[in-house]
Amino acid sequence: MTTNSHSSVRIGDAFNRVDGLVKVTGRAQYAAEYSAPDLLYGWVVSSDIAKGRLASIDESAARAIPGVVEVITHQNRPHLAWLDRSYEDEVSVPGSPFRALYDDKIAFSGQPVAVVVADSLEAARDAAALVRIQYTVEQHNTDFDVALAAKYEPKKKRSTYQPPKPRGDARAAYDAAPLKVSHEYRLPAHFHNPMEMHATTVVWEGDGKITVHDKTQGSQNVQAYLASVFGFSKDDVRVLNPYVGGAFGSGLRPQYQVYLATLAAKMLKRSVRLVLTRQQMFTHVHRPEAVQTVSLATDDSGLLQAIVNDATTLTSRFEDYMEVVCNWGLMNYRCENASAEYTLAQVDTYTPGDMRAPGAATGMTLFEIAVDEMAYRAGLDPLAFRRLNYSDIDAMNEKPYTSKALRQAYDQGAERFGWAGRPIEPRAMLDGSELTGWGMATGMWDAMFMKTSASARLGANGELEIATAGSDIGTGTYTVMAQVASDTLGLPLSAIRSQLGDSSLPASPVEGGSWMAASAGAAVQLACRAIGKQLLDAADDMPGRPLGTVKFDALDFVDGRMVVRDDPSRSVAIADVLAASGKDVLTAEETAKPGIGDMVSQMKKARNTHSAIFAEVKVDEELGVVRVTRIVCAVAAGRIINPKTARSQILGGVVMGIGMALHEEAMTDHRLGRVMNHSFAEYHISANADIYDIEVIFVDEPDPEVTPLGVKGLGEIGIVGTAAAVANAIFHATGRRVRELPVTLDKLL
Repeated sequence: MTTNSHSSVRIGDAFNRVDGLVKVTGRAQYAAEYSAPDLLYGWVVSSDIAKGRLASIDESAARAIPGVVEVITHQNRPHLAWLDRSYEDEVSVPGSPFRALYDDKIAFSGQPVAVVVADSLEAARDAAALVRIQYTVEQHNTDFDVALAAKYEPKKKRSTYQPPKPRGDARAAYDAAPLKVSHEYRLPAHFHNPMEMHATTVVWEGDGKITVHDKTQGSQNVQAYLASVFGFSKDDVRVLNPYVGGAFGSGLRPQYQVYLATLAAKMLKRSVRLVLTRQQMFTHVHRPEAVQTVSLATDDSGLLQAIVNDATTLTSRFEDYMEVVCNWGLMNYRCENASAEYTLAQVDTYTPGDMRAPGAATGMTLFEIAVDEMAYRAGLDPLAFRRLNYSDIDAMNEKPYTSKALRQAYDQGAERFGWAGRPIEPRAMLDGSELTGWGMATGMWDAMFMKTSASARLGANGELEIATAGSDIGTGTYTVMAQVASDTLGLPLSAIRSQLGDSSLPASPVEGGSWMAASAGAAVQLACRAIGKQLLDAADDMPGRPLGTVKFDALDFVDGRMVVRDDPSRSVAIADVLAASGKDVLTAEETAKPGIGDMVSQMKKARNTHSAIFAEVKVDEELGVVRVTRIVCAVAAGRIINPKTARSQILGGVVMGIGMALHEEAMTDHRLGRVMNHSFAEYHISANADIYDIEVIFVDEPDPEVTPLGVKGLGEIGIVGTAAAVANAIFHATGRRVRELPVTLDKLL
């Protein structure tokens, strides 16, 4: 069903994003687009070396540029907090958080070593180029292969890290099995490249108060961080991020531009804007480089006898960034003997961080390439192999799922793709001068629900305002909130206004992990139900009691009216109830959070989304050019709130997955310790010409247990496994197995 903004909608209806018009007409303002009186502009001076110390800083030429107000370094910056815990944020990892301009130590190439502040962007940029810095250089290492010699098991664990849980005797079972494969698979570092670069505008309000417009995924996370580091009262810091031009995890933690802009604003008692360059976007959070050794063994029928899955990812010298890399295959496949080991290796870079489906996009993708190899070794069709080794439970933790419709995803995706017509032998399909290949893979991600608060405010004019501090990073949270509110109170979309991205609004966690729709949606529903109950109380006081004696759960709210479900002749307009109540506004604030029963259920049952991805590629054997001509992605993700916006999320994830398979790769000159392809021209991501047909199927998967709305998040499942499906299709086309992504021309020729 497609609807418009002048009618009420239900959960499950498809319609356009409520924030779409302001975005496509340019009226949505982003962090670097807010103005302030006497605004100053900052420009970051980045370190030329990867490790060492600052020997001297010559600012004289920079200060001589007209319009320069200050050059801030570790030598003249104001007082900052001393303890590590003052720099920790909501999603910090074990270690010592990075502190820009804190001392003379250099920990990574591109580290900010100075900020030039001027009355124009041009003056700040020109002066920054004139800051002369001498270094005491120390030996660095950014080479993964060198770092692997000193890999170690992480001793500390953050809340989202789950160590793999072994079962049986995997090594012995592997040695005894008749059929086996064992190989090393690799993924390079990936860097966030959202269209909006990281930017902050700090407005100095006077009296020690600041308003911060920041590119972040959590306004309240940044608020708490700035208050802790700079000694502000939380009440004196307001952070706004109503529109975010893509983030994908890059804005989960406060990035150094918000720290530097706030430092400058506090020091100068002026408003300051600071925007990172595209090149500087390659000096902070990124998906870490990874190596994964997968050993699989089966009996003669193809039934898995052993899984051994060991992985190492990179981290910085100063923090232990951990991902759940090894667990996915152990969870998804039935096998009595399975083990995994996860280790870290330190290099001289900034700390890696979450990037769309962190851990799963790496671990599940590489594991699914190994599964494809094992299927061929066992002489089975790759889909038949997965069906044979299917697990109805989370095999690693021995938990049933609240729901797992992966079988149906396999069936529906395969039928739509035409998988039954696939020859098992590689190099069996030719289209003109191109070899054709069909590959598939499984995807898996978490279905999470986080404590979130929301408010609702219904005015006498019939307009409803719903609000939470959570962010919309492009995923459609504004639309989800409006749709849930409309479904709950029966008001038209045109009468509903969603508010997001403001630290002064009801509490919300950072936007990440695909939990926002489920969490914010549940909070909005509770707040709107509270408004509905107030309306019922007011209706009971109306002359003649138009609804009679009725309980709240026996009411329907439809097209601006309250209707008795079993007797539609008894109804009343919400506007009439408000008028009769004599109140100008009804307000409510509610918090959605797991209850005791929910927490017990979470301990006893696994909560995950699943997908089946089918890919077709065309490979020009003479040139090595690969085209991904067709993708079918069948997703089992619980209740779908809005099929149109949900499809867009899967499309975006699949496109990123194609980029993982064919394009994305950070190339570091280890002599300098610096990423060299730090631009859109050289860091290749999928462009329009790379994308052909993508079809999305949502499998019907009712799940009343997973979250209050039965919703499983969709922001990340689309990327998981997609690169593996493409790589497996390339093998089917060419007979050449590439175990190191991306699959570039040189690896096929």
